[in-house]
Amino acid sequence: MAITVHLDEKLKERHMTSKELCKLINITEANLSALRSGKAKGVRFNTLNKICYYLQCDVGDILSSDGNLEDDIDEE
Repeated sequence: MAITVHLDEKLKERHMTSKELCKLINITEANLSALRSGKAKGVRFNTLNKICYYLQCDVGDILSSDGNLEDDIDEE
């Protein structure tokens, strides 16, 4: 299942840098970078909640899925 991260678009819409968001939600720039690039293996719900709060959006505005489970089944 491909999950696409749209965090860069939301940051641009809010005229906010990733560095500013890191300070607000109290995570490292490396962790936010991994999330932004789609390389993160997981993300805490609390972190998503903080991101959505400060970017004034919903989780669905940041993350989307193609709904295809075939890729995950093949990888296991």
